[in-house]
Amino acid sequence: MPHPRIRFAQLQDKVISAEQAAMCVKDQMVVGMSGFTRAGEAKAIPLALVARATKAPLKITLVTGASLGNDLDKKLTESGVLARRMPFQVDNTLRKAINQGEVMFIDQHLSETVEQMRNLTLKKPDLAIIEAVTITEDGLIIPTTSVGNSASFIEFADQILIEINTSVSTALEGLHDIYIPTARPQREPIPLTHVKDRIGTRGIAFDANKVIGIVFNDTPDSASNITEPDLDTQAIADHLIHFFEDEVKQARLPANLGPIQAGIGSIANAVLSGFKTSPFNNLVMYSEVLQDSAFELIDAGKMSFASASSVTLSKACGQRVFGNIEHYKDKFVLRPQEISNHPEVIRRLGIISINTALEFDIYGNVNSTHVSGSKMMNGIGGSGDFARNAHLAIFVTKSIAKNGLISSVVPMVSHVDHTEHDTDILVTEQGLADLRGLAPRERAIQVIQHCVHPDYKEAILDYFHRACAKGGHTPHLLQEAIAWHTNFETYGTMKP
Repeated sequence: MPHPRIRFAQLQDKVISAEQAAMCVKDQMVVGMSGFTRAGEAKAIPLALVARATKAPLKITLVTGASLGNDLDKKLTESGVLARRMPFQVDNTLRKAINQGEVMFIDQHLSETVEQMRNLTLKKPDLAIIEAVTITEDGLIIPTTSVGNSASFIEFADQILIEINTSVSTALEGLHDIYIPTARPQREPIPLTHVKDRIGTRGIAFDANKVIGIVFNDTPDSASNITEPDLDTQAIADHLIHFFEDEVKQARLPANLGPIQAGIGSIANAVLSGFKTSPFNNLVMYSEVLQDSAFELIDAGKMSFASASSVTLSKACGQRVFGNIEHYKDKFVLRPQEISNHPEVIRRLGIISINTALEFDIYGNVNSTHVSGSKMMNGIGGSGDFARNAHLAIFVTKSIAKNGLISSVVPMVSHVDHTEHDTDILVTEQGLADLRGLAPRERAIQVIQHCVHPDYKEAILDYFHRACAKGGHTPHLLQEAIAWHTNFETYGTMKP
């Protein structure tokens, strides 16, 4: 009897086991897999590949949308499957392998991966492994909780494996908007002028002749592991709310602020949650990931619509949203990450981007990725896509880390992901520095005055005054500029 989730007649005899599917993965293949921030990744086939690799070792290049859930990056790393990985990850085991040079990691702006495949800068996938809700009678693959790079992987790959996840409600059909840009240099503008616009199809078109197997799984996405808001994140949110109130008064922002983007992670999620008590209504979001905070704002009547590429929720929030998906279905949309993160669209819509920094320096340079200048944390993700093109590029962080042993505001960052030219607003729980229209020396005064923790303010102000005495447009004492980081490596603290 045909399976009700395979409504495309030509594929009803393509069902195979995960073990059979894993045998389709060959050594040295480039595999494009669904999944974006622990949502919507294929689950059964990667686990079967891990089991296979323990008996017959092989190496692949794995390309996804972003990070994977269900400990798949961990298990693939431990089994030795990963030779190369891109463009983003959050797993401790994989992170260790990357920093030891065992896995080659290509850290990319999330909007660029499939663009580089399209232009043959990166090798296109030999095989696409894509999780789906269903396959429609008119030949569309309906993704699950993320779109990511799946649509382009399906277009580019020589072969396709589909995983149908029966733990996901078929009511998700109609939630997605699949649009792939045309080829350059004659590319037409992306016709998206409002956050709510739908410009594509409800599913991913595919060549049925490339489908070599369909596997079923019933494994839910991993729940997000975000932490609850605290006094520091509420203080950051309060600083931002007061800043936005003044921007509205000065007619620099509309009453509902305009579209907001918030990066992945506990701090950005907690900051956005703080907007529940703000005076702003009819908020809209144009982002890459929807976390709990987006649905808290929707439930509170503060946010009217949200657009993203994936949904990553805590267990409780996930049960509320996906258990009542028809209630939320007209309030958000999921798009390919090439569209959710596209510079053209971000610039046109006038996005306010709010992303988390590991550290920033007194002139506004931001490090999002590297601990002590060399150890990869997670990756740049979409923060660069948004910061470079946003109407307002905002970076937030707590002013200290490791119980005060580290200052998140330093004379010079140990690694630069976002230059001073791309940052507008820096915020810690101590305060907010508005850097717009300021020269480097003026920016430094704002950052030191408003963002630095009291334990470090005297030392960083002393550094700045002595650097100014030496001179320069962007004053630095090069022998001391990185000393805060070397102090931490040597003595376990940045304090003098």
